[in-house]
Amino acid sequence: MVEIDKSISFDGRDIRLKIGLLAPQAGGAVLIQSGETAVLVTATRSQGREGIDFLPLLVDYEERLYAGGKIPGGFLRREGRPPEKVTLTGRLIDRPLRPLFPSWLRDDIQVVATTLSMDEQVPPDVLAVTGASVAILLARMPFYGPMAAVRVGLVGDDFIINPTYSEIKEGELDLVVAGSPDGVIMVEASANQLPEQDIIEAIDFGYEAACDLIQAQREIMAELGIDLVVEERPPLDLTLENFIRDRAAAPIRFILSKFEQDKNQRNAALDEVKANAVEAAIAELSEDDPVKLAATANSKAIDNVFKDVTKTMMRKQIVEDGVRVDGRKLDEVRPVSCRVGVLPSRVHGSALFNRGLTQVLSAATLGTPGDAQDLGDDLHPQQDKRYLHHYNFPPFSVGETKPMRSPGRREIGHGALAERALLPVLPSKEDFPYVIRVVSEVLSSDGSTSMGSVCASTLALMDAGVPLSQPVSGAAMGLIKEGDEVRILTDIQAIEDFLGDMDFKVAGTDTGITALQMDMKIKGLPLDVIANAIRQAKPARLHILQKMLATIDTPRKEMSPFAPRLLTLKIDPEFIGLVIGPGGKTIKAITEETGVKIDIEDDGTVTIAGNDGEKAQRAYSIIQGMTRKLNAGDVYIGKVTRIIPIGAFVEILPGKEGMIHISQLADYRVGKVEDELAVNDEVIVKVREIDNKGRINLTRLNIHPDEAVAAREALNK
Repeated sequence: MVEIDKSISFDGRDIRLKIGLLAPQAGGAVLIQSGETAVLVTATRSQGREGIDFLPLLVDYEERLYAGGKIPGGFLRREGRPPEKVTLTGRLIDRPLRPLFPSWLRDDIQVVATTLSMDEQVPPDVLAVTGASVAILLARMPFYGPMAAVRVGLVGDDFIINPTYSEIKEGELDLVVAGSPDGVIMVEASANQLPEQDIIEAIDFGYEAACDLIQAQREIMAELGIDLVVEERPPLDLTLENFIRDRAAAPIRFILSKFEQDKNQRNAALDEVKANAVEAAIAELSEDDPVKLAATANSKAIDNVFKDVTKTMMRKQIVEDGVRVDGRKLDEVRPVSCRVGVLPSRVHGSALFNRGLTQVLSAATLGTPGDAQDLGDDLHPQQDKRYLHHYNFPPFSVGETKPMRSPGRREIGHGALAERALLPVLPSKEDFPYVIRVVSEVLSSDGSTSMGSVCASTLALMDAGVPLSQPVSGAAMGLIKEGDEVRILTDIQAIEDFLGDMDFKVAGTDTGITALQMDMKIKGLPLDVIANAIRQAKPARLHILQKMLATIDTPRKEMSPFAPRLLTLKIDPEFIGLVIGPGGKTIKAITEETGVKIDIEDDGTVTIAGNDGEKAQRAYSIIQGMTRKLNAGDVYIGKVTRIIPIGAFVEILPGKEGMIHISQLADYRVGKVEDELAVNDEVIVKVREIDNKGRINLTRLNIHPDEAVAAREALNK
């Protein structure tokens, strides 16, 4: 292939596409670069496997630590289990790609994005999304593209395209928009309680930039002589479909209109129709009947057609009658109920959130700074996380049985979404030095479990006494599009998600939006439809928030008795070694004496954690005393700790001693130290000098009565 090197500019920031240079045996390959961040993206297609009834698309994102000039840690010194950020980027690439492949395609397709170089300015994720579209087009796969993604930031009052890491951190918005020729196809965002209109304008701004990348891809394909034509769908045999539709459409429509049924009752009724009206009828046909031949040719043929008929009936009912399968209006939220403190106080905070048949239990745990998650062994600037949100989706939540494995992409993605939704309202590290972990257990699922996790977790954090600036709620919006007819659905349940065209999750406070995630099953939507979905989500969020606040309206003033109590102080970094001691001897002695946990950061911030307040205060006083800078002339009230022939040692501050020479005990000659002092005596002393070895020399002489009174008052504070 001819080498092409094309550059596209956004507000002075270039994206370069290099084609024909790398990976010549892949179906399509492109090196996409911005700044010193470069991602190789390949797309390869192979013959479909027998019996596959879905698109077997596999998207892998890989980060190599050499890209940032790093050598991996661990014994093997090579990349191991992918960090969470890698998994989330893989999802980010997959989500806008999947709807753009024809629904009939069954070939194996693999997209691999590998970060080969990375600076600390340009995130590689949106580059990888756009690169995936280019690679697929180069591989001449059937694809309703081109597709492109950009990131939008908000710094001050200005939107910027593809902001740097520092601009993202300093800004109020981190929004990724992916677009196709048919409109916006994916949105993902975290925001600092921005109004709906600001979010809508940011999506519009991002889509315009994505359109420039789409046009650039068209120009490259034209230069290479590659036509952007989707392969024709293979001819369909409608024999089985017509047979099932004739027998099942009416009873399915009747079941979907029985609004009093819940999910399980409805599914049982549909299964009965399939068994009695379809499978039994097919079983009575002769072996050479075309319907029976079509049904037996594929073991999943009946299930697939029956699902399609159900989908058609459900969508028709919504579009024509404006009524959903549970009888709700299009903008109506299911019944909501909440509880807090549902688990014993060993769990620092807990809450149960119900919306319809969806039920989420969230548990909050408060930890010390040492519990923060270390992110050091990856390519991204963030080094640790002090807020962790984990999401679990066990099979019993949908009435199924299957092996329990480690969290998959879905669990990681939903946990990250809930995490983003709550981050803007968490207290600062200075105001609340705890590390916080929330785990959301989905106990029953009928749609919108990620937003249920946001609501349950807000309640659990308030129950734990975390001083949130504002509570957060969330709702999932859906969409049915039939031709020009569009219906937006509030608070979608599982069947509406499964058979609908959009899953749009919106979380925020009563002030504004904190997180968004929009996924499509169609080829794109115009901005006005997305704007209407965002606006329609607001009253739903506020309704849910009102139900939550009726349960607990402010964070608890008292934390669980089993939560650690934290004390913090700032010491001069030059004293860190003194507190730790040789081989950790000093800090170990303090922890053994007081039973606390001590964390020391590089900037000199010391955090003391313990369940016993008095012991924590003792450790605080010891470290404060060890690291306090003394000056000649300071007066203290101390305690005699040791007596030697030439003087006495006095602890003037916790962990800090000085010596009174026998000549400084009195203004007359003292024969023996024991004549003046005994161990454990309280004594008023003045710092006479601190020698060049740091030794503190004390005296009892020349202390003014006012100085003694001030020292006594300081001791009693």
